[in-house]
Amino acid sequence: MPLSRLNEEQYAAATSTASKNLIIASAGTGKTSTIVGRIGYLLSNGIKPEEILLLTFTNKAAAEMVARVAEYFGAGVAKKIDAGTFHAVSYRWLKKRDKRVVLKQQRELKTLFRSVFEKRSFGHIDAEVQAYGGNYLYDVYSFYQNTELEKDFESWLIEKYPEHELFAMIYADIVDEFEALKKEYGFLNFNDLLLNFREMCKNDNLGYKEVLVDEYQDTNALQGTLVDAMNPPSLFCVGDYDQSIYAFNGADIGIIGSFTKKYPDAVVHTLTKNYRSSVPILSLASKVIEHNERIYPKKLEVTRVYDAQPPKLLAFDELFDQYHAIAAMIRDTQTPREEIAVIFRNNSSADGIEVGLRELDIPCKRKGGTSFFDAKEVKAILDLYTLLVNESDMMSFIHLFEFARGVGSAMAKELYIALKTLGHGSMFYGLYAPDESIKNPFEKRKLNHQLGLFDDFLELGAVGKYAKLGFEAKFMKNPILKYPKFTKESATFLHNFYLLFRDLKGIKQPKTIVRKIAESELYKYISDVLATKRATLKDGSVDENQKTEALSRIKRKELLLQELAKPYSEHDRFLNAMILGSSDLTQGEGVNLLSVHASKGLEYKEVYVVDLMDGRFPNRKLMQRGGSLDEERRLFYVAVTRAKDILYLSYAKYDKIKKQNFMPSQFLYEAGLVAKDEAYRAMVMKEEEKEEE
Repeated sequence: MPLSRLNEEQYAAATSTASKNLIIASAGTGKTSTIVGRIGYLLSNGIKPEEILLLTFTNKAAAEMVARVAEYFGAGVAKKIDAGTFHAVSYRWLKKRDKRVVLKQQRELKTLFRSVFEKRSFGHIDAEVQAYGGNYLYDVYSFYQNTELEKDFESWLIEKYPEHELFAMIYADIVDEFEALKKEYGFLNFNDLLLNFREMCKNDNLGYKEVLVDEYQDTNALQGTLVDAMNPPSLFCVGDYDQSIYAFNGADIGIIGSFTKKYPDAVVHTLTKNYRSSVPILSLASKVIEHNERIYPKKLEVTRVYDAQPPKLLAFDELFDQYHAIAAMIRDTQTPREEIAVIFRNNSSADGIEVGLRELDIPCKRKGGTSFFDAKEVKAILDLYTLLVNESDMMSFIHLFEFARGVGSAMAKELYIALKTLGHGSMFYGLYAPDESIKNPFEKRKLNHQLGLFDDFLELGAVGKYAKLGFEAKFMKNPILKYPKFTKESATFLHNFYLLFRDLKGIKQPKTIVRKIAESELYKYISDVLATKRATLKDGSVDENQKTEALSRIKRKELLLQELAKPYSEHDRFLNAMILGSSDLTQGEGVNLLSVHASKGLEYKEVYVVDLMDGRFPNRKLMQRGGSLDEERRLFYVAVTRAKDILYLSYAKYDKIKKQNFMPSQFLYEAGLVAKDEAYRAMVMKEEEKEEE
């Protein structure tokens, strides 16, 4: 039984008979063992596996916990437990109810949002501030969905950003049109999954006897109300307020802080025995985090008592001296590469370390910057694949046609709608068997100056200019080619799109689909566009060596995606895995380069936390945009508690490129690694003045 391996505190939590339990599990105190023990306790006391819901921060964490349950109760029992992220569980339930659900990542739906935004003009409004751009407005709206439970978007925006009140009506109308388009095409983003699932929970009893929530400190208002809507007979929440680091994504530390107020009969269990870090490492972490207000009392006890190496401060005169020196230290250490992590607060820090390691031929893998699945070349293949499976996915079409020279998201959307018009509701019919009696498939734009809508549609053009491009005769007859803004290059892009999907028809194996896409003229063009952009120098010239290297990297990603497709025999399962599971997949081997957020939940023998300069870590710019020093301090706590045995904290005094001097991070002073001087006292006074304001 998993209970036999628990210490006294873990056992008390796992076997609690209270209906509402909060487990404060600090870094390295065995929260996973406690959760697995709790599930074992439930199963041994007559609760069926399908009556247990386990909500985790990543699908990987859910899979690991279920695998540990399987060791004791068998795979047949463990696989019946409903486990996954809030989004994965919501998606599974919604898909059961409606097969037409099409999930889109937040970043992808920005393309659709921009197609609406780009039709608007703000030039007729005389305001002291500049209107938001499309991408930023999308982020504002996403934050609204995660945090606001009562007000409509326009009212919330005026209250939150009063300087944008003159634009608020247009912003709100853009959002309304965007939501109408999503509904028309069946698109759901990650916020929509939770919103729709919450409504389902309010109306239906899903049959859960207990809901377990991992990383409870990182739940946001929307996730909190989803748990409320489930209203399970028993609730078991595990978290640590000192590791709440997702405020930028709407996470509300007040949710874990108010647990006992919300549930007066709740029992709070505190796990105090740390099994990960040495005494000196944990002592340093505690010194710093204790500057934050204590929500629940706790004092950690170290179980690994031995003559441990104290954390070491590395100070460098110049920024890049730091990166090269750390790379050299990693080269010379006896610690296996996979047991080493370099943790950074800002992506620019990771770039410097990565260059230093590559120069010494030290392999490394990076997580927390641009992931494999966010690479445009990978997204392009998946967009093409998605259209093959679901031609109604307008967003994938728009995203692809933005690669064609001169075609923006608004124009791509018009092309898609025109093809659907020609095909009487089917984009592919409009492409391969258009109704040629429809002379003008393009919709007339509506006018509304108050909402920033102006008419700029042109007369239809002639197709004669494409006569020498070698298009198929059947394709040349398509009325879509009369689109007035088409150039020879954008028309060729559409023709290659036409040829590719004709060749893909009837292919069943995902790996073959991926290979065919990668070999197509259309994808070769997309690859060339991306490689050229990545090799373009500041003076506008293209470095051919850089372009060759960029094409080589794109090719490697194509081959990796083909490898990922091999185990799958169904289109839907492959695409769902790529969309929902992509954030949990990593590539490469060697030293781990991790953002603080990506390091959460992981542990390494040897850890370097870099660029600990005031302004960088804590990141003062992000603090000014709604962050806080408390949040930055929690990030520091998470970073240093990833280390088991060896911890290095480093900073530089000067950046010769930017000609900028640095002060040590406030956290180095708080940790006692740098003597508190006048500079530190001035820093603290400045913070106190800000708090008073």
